[in-house]
Amino acid sequence: MLIAALVTAALFGVVFLTREPRYRTPRRLGIGTTVSVAAAAAVPGTMGPCGFADESTPVDHVLFFALMLTSSWIALIVTRAIFDRSDGASPDTSAMTGEIRSGGFRTKPWVPWLLLSPTLVILIVFLYTPAVQTFTLGTKLARLGAPNSIDVCLSNFSELLIVDPVRLVAYPLVAVAAVYATSWWRRATSKETWSHRLAEVASTLSVLGIFVALWAIFSPGGDGQVAYRPVYVTTLIITIGTVATGMIGGLAIAYLAFRNIRGGGVYRTLLIWPYAISPTVAGILFFMIFDPTAGIFQYLAEVWFGVDVPNYRESAILAQAAIILASGWKILGYNILFYLAGLQTVPTSQVEAAVIDGASAWQRFTKIVLPSLSPITFFLLVTNLTYAFFEIYATIDFMTKGAPAGKTSVAIYEIIRVGVNNGDLGRGAAQSVLLFVAVIGVTLWQFRTSGERVTYGGAT
Repeated sequence: MLIAALVTAALFGVVFLTREPRYRTPRRLGIGTTVSVAAAAAVPGTMGPCGFADESTPVDHVLFFALMLTSSWIALIVTRAIFDRSDGASPDTSAMTGEIRSGGFRTKPWVPWLLLSPTLVILIVFLYTPAVQTFTLGTKLARLGAPNSIDVCLSNFSELLIVDPVRLVAYPLVAVAAVYATSWWRRATSKETWSHRLAEVASTLSVLGIFVALWAIFSPGGDGQVAYRPVYVTTLIITIGTVATGMIGGLAIAYLAFRNIRGGGVYRTLLIWPYAISPTVAGILFFMIFDPTAGIFQYLAEVWFGVDVPNYRESAILAQAAIILASGWKILGYNILFYLAGLQTVPTSQVEAAVIDGASAWQRFTKIVLPSLSPITFFLLVTNLTYAFFEIYATIDFMTKGAPAGKTSVAIYEIIRVGVNNGDLGRGAAQSVLLFVAVIGVTLWQFRTSGERVTYGGAT
């Protein structure tokens, strides 16, 4: 199995480099293949061949194989960057600069590294090193307070997934293949045709298929596996709800507050202040608002409408809605702040021309304002996703504590519950690595999809 993985890494290196004509020289293919195999061999070299041991499960084999290929992929990206630098090639940044290429600053090659060194040191000490240590802890059976730990290889990861290795590999591959196929279909068809419209619908469905594939590969529980599929579904619902509430609400309020009104500066400042409070305070506030016995929401609903609102902690839908509302409100001020700044960059000449041409307010908003705000929207989408993934633990802990029946236990809450509250550091670390990989994947996906439609200074 180890030999097969190394051979696959060698073939992967050849395929990776032959996509570009300038990498197809025998020398560069040889270097790329060697680097790919060496990077793949570094995984069993540091961890040992535990993933392919006789006592390991087929799912462990798949994960170890994927880890070796991931190591090869990262090494090949670095190798390709070195090749590009030797060729004098550089990525096209015209979209980010608005085609501004004039000006320059000559200095010694080591000066930029010297200026970046404080940031690099901080990243290495507080980000990269803890990330490696967390992955290492995820391969151990470690208990909080126990003096020793036992190596369990990748079993903490494999217990979160289904036990069938064929389906574990097939579902993501089919989903990714569908994304590439529909993307090719969309590019191959002409706009304003039925084929292109069907391709766009199929492309959207294929992206949704990736989330379905992820749902299918996570374990529903039983047979010694951890029931991680409900955690994934809950995380997806609350994350999408929080991001949608925060961004749509932030844009709507910012668009209204941007108008010339008396005392507008004070009014806008008051709109931003929720971002200054912590998620813990937001959880306490909404806990007091929605408390079924002494909450103001229950009181107003009963006095004004004669409605007895059920206890939100006993209903999965109400509990998730309360978490989404509290988390969305917490990030609302942040979004309003950036959208207010972005609205100042909307070209007034285009808006005035649209008014003269008879465009409605909705047409001006969708055709002029929204495209001008695309850089801000893209930035906020990434930051809001990060907030929804990592920073809502305190809100959930004060409002529901994961209830009812774990329907508000998102990934970050589950990590702390398992790793800290239950003291199972190995399983908690494995879940945190999984969340870290998920955030990286979502961010890269955003750059590959939404980033292509972002307009910077008139360049697309």
